[in-house]
Amino acid sequence: MSRALPLLHHVVFAIGLERLDLAADYLSALGFHFQAFELEHLGLQIRLDWDRGFELIAPTAAAPTDAGTASDFLARNGDGLFSVVVRTKDCDAAENIAARHGAKSDFRQRHDGDGFELTEVKLEPLFGIPLTLMSTNMPDGQPITP
Repeated sequence: MSRALPLLHHVVFAIGLERLDLAADYLSALGFHFQAFELEHLGLQIRLDWDRGFELIAPTAAAPTDAGTASDFLARNGDGLFSVVVRTKDCDAAENIAARHGAKSDFRQRHDGDGFELTEVKLEPLFGIPLTLMSTNMPDGQPITP
């Protein structure tokens, strides 16, 4: 049985690349289990514990620096909470609701292949709440590695 949506899915922390492995080691010692991979098209090194809802991202030298990116976040804020990912049934509908309340999107990505679809829309923080809307055709509890 799937849970009702929207649903808190995971939290994302942006960490400087030189501290990424140290941060992952720290959290691993506390019991997190990270998969490591790179999203070359986004210039990001990722450490993801899908089961426990924790993601660390670190921009590489090739990462974009536009508004809304991890590089921009780190330049403005240093290491910290980048976004809270909320699973929704329909990203477009949720984005329209957010826009009616004054939230603007600053990043969008879509992945598909091998039978899965994943859409994410990162919103600029509103009321200090950094949200990313995510919709996917994958069942709850099944990890997604783009």
